Amino acid sequence: MKKTDIRKKLLIIRKRKYDESLKVNPSKFLKFLREKNLKSKDIGGYYPFNSEFNILNILSVLEKKKYRISLPIISRNKKMDFFRWTIFDPLKINKYGIPEPISKKKIYPKILLIPLVGFDNQLNRLGYGGGFYDRYISKYSDKYKITKIGFGFSFQKIKNLPVNKFDKKLDYILTEKNFF
Repeated sequence: MKKTDIRKKLLIIRKRKYDESLKVNPSKFLKFLREKNLKSKDIGGYYPFNSEFNILNILSVLEKKKYRISLPIISRNKKMDFFRWTIFDPLKINKYGIPEPISKKKIYPKILLIPLVGFDNQLNRLGYGGGFYDRYISKYSDKYKITKIGFGFSFQKIKNLPVNKFDKKLDYILTEKNFF
């Protein structure tokens, strides 16, 4: 099965099965960061849309714990960078319908929280197909270590995703049920 077919099928399932109450407890996430010895205070998050796994409660708790939160902004040349954001800051909607920060203070997060359309046991991620995260990770992973944590629902897991040379594996995947 092709990525586009898998993506289409999983987006339909996610929309049908989406439940706002399916979340990771922020204290469990903080414990996860400690257990994995992830000490960076620079977190690149995402603002959930289109039935994505809602991490706003986690971002809020991280901010209270003095983490520097940033969200991605997609530029005209299909590049993505992360910019400072607090839970109280206004957002604007980009051409893809994704909320983005208004801030122009660029941040280079060492921990990325990444939304998933699908994933497999090998920590492969299926996104929307634009390659934004893969390009960002490729660009900056030579300069510093980036820990990549995917967030999705347990029902988004499939046996094997097709991958290509541009796809970047995740380091961890968190669902409402498990940490991989």
